[in-house]
Amino acid sequence: MQHDTSDYTVKLGAGRVKLIGSLLYFRYCKVRYLKFYRFFNRFTMKCFFHEALMFWKYGAPVCIIDNTSLARLRGTGKNAVIAPEMEQFAKSYGFCFVCHEKGHANRKAGDERGFYTSTTNFFPGRQFMDLQDLNRQALDWATVRWLNRPVGKSKLIPAKAFEFEQAYLTRLPAVISPPYLEFDRGIDQYGYIAFDGNFYWTPGTGRHQVKVLRYPDHIKIYHRRELLIEYALAPVEVKNQKFYPPDRPKPKHEPRDRKNRTGEEENILRSMSEAINAYLNFALDKQPGGQKHRFVRNLFRLSRRLSPELFEKAVNRALSYRVTDPNTIYRIAVLQMKEANYELPLVPIDEDFVNRPSYLQGRFTDDADLTRYSSPQEDENGSGTFEDA
Repeated sequence: MQHDTSDYTVKLGAGRVKLIGSLLYFRYCKVRYLKFYRFFNRFTMKCFFHEALMFWKYGAPVCIIDNTSLARLRGTGKNAVIAPEMEQFAKSYGFCFVCHEKGHANRKAGDERGFYTSTTNFFPGRQFMDLQDLNRQALDWATVRWLNRPVGKSKLIPAKAFEFEQAYLTRLPAVISPPYLEFDRGIDQYGYIAFDGNFYWTPGTGRHQVKVLRYPDHIKIYHRRELLIEYALAPVEVKNQKFYPPDRPKPKHEPRDRKNRTGEEENILRSMSEAINAYLNFALDKQPGGQKHRFVRNLFRLSRRLSPELFEKAVNRALSYRVTDPNTIYRIAVLQMKEANYELPLVPIDEDFVNRPSYLQGRFTDDADLTRYSSPQEDENGSGTFEDA
């Protein structure tokens, strides 16, 4: 067998993404397995070998690789020492890693040719919605289409050659435990654990530490060696989402550390006027780190407390003075109201309300204490904030 990786820039949906293609190649029968990843580390390498070898159910006794540090501990070529972790992993599948000498890349020429064929045969004329769609098409191309077509000058058909070669390969056991990584996580007060940028709900009322086993395509959550729940892993590009079993009601609370995005509020503000859109372009560049969402949320709240005309005037003034504090914008609005002797528009009232049963019944209740509204709330400097008004 031969294994290698190659970098690609692939169009997924509307954008172009850098990916790493991983290819396992049976040298004589020319059977191959191709998959693409956003990143490729030692654990990903283990997952790829497990998936590829369990798909074919056979493995060769030797796998030629380059001098990659993912499998090699030190040395190069015949002096290379394979990392004990990877050496033990390979034994589980009945093969060993062998590094080729420096400058002898032709020892894995099948892989190099396979990547060239992928570039010239697989990608042209195909479109991919996302990484999952790309890998579905790559699996079909490598294990169905390529498997049954004549290859090279000899017109060898890989599927027939593989049947003949199986007698010289190592048949794998029907079940091999897939590779996994172990993580410690704590359950928050709402029953969620954070893992890989997402939040997963756990059953029970306990708020304790749990063990999370991360497999190639799913995770298992354990507490004191008892399996609590299992989830399929979300795609790599999915972040800040919460997951819970589909057969139970939706949890009432959000995870404690889940980020509250403000894309909808920002779009509403930008659609109000060009002046507000220009102010957002200026103000958001001045917000440090994670303060952007808080700023947008406060500005949106202020827009709901003021009339559209007054809000736009206050934002225009804030932009001219380079102000980025929503409380200051509120004080600008209050000042403009005082200077312009602003009066609230009259609300049409149905005079027949005095005959309603609820009104007649309410005549005998105590009057509400409205003294706190007799004057504008101001601080000791004569200015207030929109959050206190």
